Amino acid sequence: MPSPRKHTPRFSALAAAAAAFAALAHTAAAQSTEFRLGTDGSWTVAAAPQPGTDEAIIAEARRALAEERPEDARRILDQWIEDHKRTDNPWLPEAYLLRGDARTAAGDEFQALYDYETVIKEFPASSSYVKAIERELDIAVRYVNGLKTKFLGLRLVGAQDAGEELLIRVQERLPGSRLAERAGIELADYYFRTRQMDLATEAYSLFLLNHPRSPYAPKAMQRRVAATIARFKGPRYNGGPLLDATILVRRFAALYPAQAAAAGMDDALLARMDESAGAEMLENAKWYLQVGDPVSARYVLRRLLVSHPRTAAASTGLQIMIERGWIDLDAPAPTTETTQSGAAAQPPAADTDAEPLEPAAAAPAASTPGADRPEGGAA
Repeated sequence: MPSPRKHTPRFSALAAAAAAFAALAHTAAAQSTEFRLGTDGSWTVAAAPQPGTDEAIIAEARRALAEERPEDARRILDQWIEDHKRTDNPWLPEAYLLRGDARTAAGDEFQALYDYETVIKEFPASSSYVKAIERELDIAVRYVNGLKTKFLGLRLVGAQDAGEELLIRVQERLPGSRLAERAGIELADYYFRTRQMDLATEAYSLFLLNHPRSPYAPKAMQRRVAATIARFKGPRYNGGPLLDATILVRRFAALYPAQAAAAGMDDALLARMDESAGAEMLENAKWYLQVGDPVSARYVLRRLLVSHPRTAAASTGLQIMIERGWIDLDAPAPTTETTQSGAAAQPPAADTDAEPLEPAAAAPAASTPGADRPEGGAA
């Protein structure tokens, strides 16, 4: 058995000081008294609420919360709030905030939201305003990450919608703040995690617009690229997201080259998107041929050869044009000007340098692939 530890005089003095400080802290908590350390090393009473005053009651509720007795704190505050809720008592916002904290500590965070909302809506000038918004943000993050609300004492009801609404409110109430920054990235991540890619793309774009210097900016740019690519459903659908994604990949690689290389956002990804965009244009041309519109088919194929010349789709498109006599192998290669002059009634190709705010424009409305065919397949 190890021998008992010897208590040296120095160790005994430290232990006595620690015990005295613990006793002093306990006394301070019990009496809700504020102590101040003097220049001579002694503690003096700085302030102490008078028993029976509003300050003393609020201090008692705080002490109950600190001692992990949320139900006692709530009972104290329930009666006090009921007696003062129609007055202009300066302690009301603090009381509502503390009661919300007590309900949250007891596992009833949904009811706590009513107290936090009271502080936010009725006491916007109080020091509890930002604290209440911060509490709502914490609850919102838990909700969008899967926490359910209670029903009959059990957590059975999903609360993602409530969490989503709270994240939006935080950004509206404290725009430009650190809380709004966290709420914005949490909301975008929630959309991304639940595969709501249209909303995720918009949320990341708004986040980068509102917080361009945020430490979350590289993550937001990277996920915006992934969400934009995910919006492309296949060669028989609108290829606008691929155009947007190409611009975003190049911008991300220019700003964060090391992170872009680590994430695989390099020439290989651009080549795959180029292939997909070419396949989408080839499908459009084939559909025009099926509905008996060779003029539009020829225009789209010429655009394909100019926009995506190194793709397999361009090779297939070139073969189709040769078979139909639409191209002379001895003539100069088509350019952007020749493709536009060959079909003046058709719109020019999309501007690849434009800001990707909306999906790229499709072919003319009079003969747009998919306008007269079922979704996802040729006529």
